[in-house]
Amino acid sequence: MCVKTGFERKSVVGNCIIDMYAKCGRIDEAVLMFNTMPIKNLITWNAMIAGYTLAGYKARRVFDRIEQKNVISWSSLILGYAQDGNLADAMDLFRQLIDSSFQVDAFVLSSIMGVFADLALVEQGKQIHAYAIKVPSGLDISVSNSIVDMYLKCGLIDEAAKLFSEMPARNVVSWTVMITGYGKHGLGREAVSLFNKMLLENIEPDDVTYLAVLTACSHSGLAEESEVYFSRLCQDRRIKPRVEHYSCMVDSLGRAGRLEEAKNLIESMPLQPSIGIWQTLLSACRVHGDLELGREVGEILLKLDSENAVNYVMMSNIHADAGYWNECERIRKLVKSKGLKKVAGRSWVEIGKEVHFFYGGDDTHPLTEKIHQVLKEMERRMKEELGYVCGVKFALRDVEEESKEESLRVHSEKLAIGLALACGGMDEQAGRVIRVFKNLRVCGDCHEFIKGLSKILKVVFLVRDANRFHKFEGGQCSCRDYW
Repeated sequence: MCVKTGFERKSVVGNCIIDMYAKCGRIDEAVLMFNTMPIKNLITWNAMIAGYTLAGYKARRVFDRIEQKNVISWSSLILGYAQDGNLADAMDLFRQLIDSSFQVDAFVLSSIMGVFADLALVEQGKQIHAYAIKVPSGLDISVSNSIVDMYLKCGLIDEAAKLFSEMPARNVVSWTVMITGYGKHGLGREAVSLFNKMLLENIEPDDVTYLAVLTACSHSGLAEESEVYFSRLCQDRRIKPRVEHYSCMVDSLGRAGRLEEAKNLIESMPLQPSIGIWQTLLSACRVHGDLELGREVGEILLKLDSENAVNYVMMSNIHADAGYWNECERIRKLVKSKGLKKVAGRSWVEIGKEVHFFYGGDDTHPLTEKIHQVLKEMERRMKEELGYVCGVKFALRDVEEESKEESLRVHSEKLAIGLALACGGMDEQAGRVIRVFKNLRVCGDCHEFIKGLSKILKVVFLVRDANRFHKFEGGQCSCRDYW
């Protein structure tokens, strides 16, 4: 329609079309649109930089061709580098931006801080924090909120709490960020206390705040408190409960073993149940060993989302836990026949201001041999001192026992921990805090392994997975083995 009416030749429309094609992964159409535009303004160039970045192309070439750049040009490329994992170039470009004549605004600072928070890059985050203190835009409340969020997502909860308490002004986002952080760390009581304090200061919670406190309650096993705040939410005329709020309640009831109540809540809710809420109930069925209800929920999931490998894996696992190996194998074969694949697990650890990424079975790191030596030595010590038994039930069934142990040893989170231990000196571990991050849920064997490590080495391991933080200390985990 834009072509027929001639509007595509208007910069404001053309820029949006470029942005649309790029975000839909149609980079060729975006480039064609860009090349045929009679007049290109700075927004046009910035849209193309963002487009190339999203598509994984060399956006730097476009950036370098812009004679008069603005702060958006710089931030588009910086964020693109950071999101693509190219952290060295992202920080180098950010330093160039600082040295330039441009004034970095609050949006850019918040955006960059957000990327570092999501990747848990504390050293880079600290550098941005130090810069934010020196510039006027650093006083913006959105920047302060992003800095607090960064420290929380990096596991530095004390630093985050200190900054939060020192903020000259706080809005509902500030409180929500802090409540969410407490919840992710399993500090449900602290999250509830902060929520109540927010109410006393006459800050009205929004739907995200309610979600934060309900999640905190569910992660900490505070089922009664969950019911109280869920009831309050339902009575709040300003807000309509979303599926995510119901999912938190299902999780709380599931953790408490109240599986039938959780199922009844799903079936009676006034909203269409999501795939995620059924997955939450299925996870609870696995934890409490309710195979019958698990099968029922699994069938619902497979009808709703038959092309999602996660659903099949969850069903396979619940049958494996119950010892129904034939059914477990049938489901695994079904996944293979459909050609379905899970998102690859990736873990990373920051050592000496350098971030090291690992995938499962990764052998590309230059210290791979040393990492394996360290992990084997740790297994030996844990077997001798703690009677540790490798959780081979978490490995594939159709391989030899020795191969099962080997496959578990190369899980991405273990490789990251192995590198941290190898670089730290095995005789100097006591009192250390090692932080590891993973994009998926930590597996059961790795969870037991890290608990044992924390006991024999007297090291605190802070592991952030897709669900929450796990603080391993003295052979125990803050999640109390439910995550």
